Amino acid sequence: MNAKEALQYAKKNDAVMVDLRFTDWPGTWQHCSYPIDFIDEGTFEDGQGFDGSSIRGWQSINESDMLMIPDPATAFMDPFFKHPTLVLMCDIVDPITRERYSRDPRYIATKAENYLKQSGIGDTAYFGPEAEFFIFDDARFSTGPDHSYYSVDSIEGSWNTGREEDGGNLGFKPRAQEGYFPVPPIDHFQDLRSEMVIMLQKLGIKVEAQHHEVATAGQAEIDMVFSPLRSMADDLCKYKYVIKQVAREAGKSVTFMPKPVFEGNGSGMHCHQSIWRDGKPLFAGSGYAGLSEMGLHYIGGILKHSRALAAFTNPTTNSYKRLTPGYEAPVKLALSSRNRSAACRIPMYSDSPKAKRVEVRYPDPSCNAYLAFSAMLMAGIDGIENKIDPGEPLDKNIYSLSPEEAAAVPSMPGNLEEALGCLEEDHDFLLKGDVFTEDAISAWLEYKRESEVNPVRLRPHPHEFELYYDI
Repeated sequence: MNAKEALQYAKKNDAVMVDLRFTDWPGTWQHCSYPIDFIDEGTFEDGQGFDGSSIRGWQSINESDMLMIPDPATAFMDPFFKHPTLVLMCDIVDPITRERYSRDPRYIATKAENYLKQSGIGDTAYFGPEAEFFIFDDARFSTGPDHSYYSVDSIEGSWNTGREEDGGNLGFKPRAQEGYFPVPPIDHFQDLRSEMVIMLQKLGIKVEAQHHEVATAGQAEIDMVFSPLRSMADDLCKYKYVIKQVAREAGKSVTFMPKPVFEGNGSGMHCHQSIWRDGKPLFAGSGYAGLSEMGLHYIGGILKHSRALAAFTNPTTNSYKRLTPGYEAPVKLALSSRNRSAACRIPMYSDSPKAKRVEVRYPDPSCNAYLAFSAMLMAGIDGIENKIDPGEPLDKNIYSLSPEEAAAVPSMPGNLEEALGCLEEDHDFLLKGDVFTEDAISAWLEYKRESEVNPVRLRPHPHEFELYYDI
């Protein structure tokens, strides 16, 4: 849609409000609503002002004025608001210079797609994320000078087999690490996930499948059909919004936190990626696992820069509670086909050239998709441009390697602080084409260290009391 068509669409659907949305630095949707009469075609050029200093990781208070410029192509009707509301995603602009904002995640994704085209390598980068999440009945947490705790619960939790429940405990709770694919009544959330799928489809998002995931306590996965980088990042924002809202209306709470439950699988977001040109896939060939030389070099770039990529693909302190051996979260930087313990896997479900892709398995859904997808694409392009060899495939269970064998395989960072240090040392590949700027990299490092790493590091951990109180 163009501006005129978006407004006609709003009128056709009896919209009384317009909701302008954008994604903040960590990756959460922000919004402001306006009466429909306040928005006209000029708004799509002039924008609407907001306070950029109140957005995490963005402007200082002395330069806080910023503009939201609606993108009419993103128009949709919000399915949850009481009053009919048109939603428009926005790009962020400086009101004085009218230049796009270097820390606007959507702008970074736009530049990444443009750089791919300018490189001559291809014209489209397709991404297909598999975002996992937990469905809880109750989620409580609090920290203060004198206390720190969290408590999550689910009717599915394996720890609830012996509790008294209203109407009696009916059992059928997935055992730890046995939640993958059992039918109801063990799977309690079939209907809820289907409601989520139906709502996503109403918003134009194509869905491949939905199912229970490995962990107990309602871990779930809903897979979207792959689409171009920025479009998929847009859709992932809708995806998280819809899933949280549908769950809330059902009296449940959804989290995309990578590791909310101890001693179980965490939530990952395996990212399938491929590059096409003129409607033809470029990763199919006669090399290892049916990949082309370009596809293998793309993987070479991903593996070379993975430790730096982690600052965007696994950007929370909690991310590294998931990145531990034994729970299907790969920590070893190796290439393999079919092997889910490798960082980069080549799915072997089909011989079709269109299906040839790389699945990068370490990202998690706490990431800002615009930044994570863009960073991975830039690493892959670097691999193609410099013909980076991904190394010999490792076609065996990496978790069962001997200590000597494991030591020879590079690993992902062990914590967020280490990942940020890797990004600080290795980010030249992100600066090509001005996709990421030095300002954006520095702002990300500063925000993550000051707002997440240091606050977590400075607080006593509840388990430390069990370990050390009686010393």
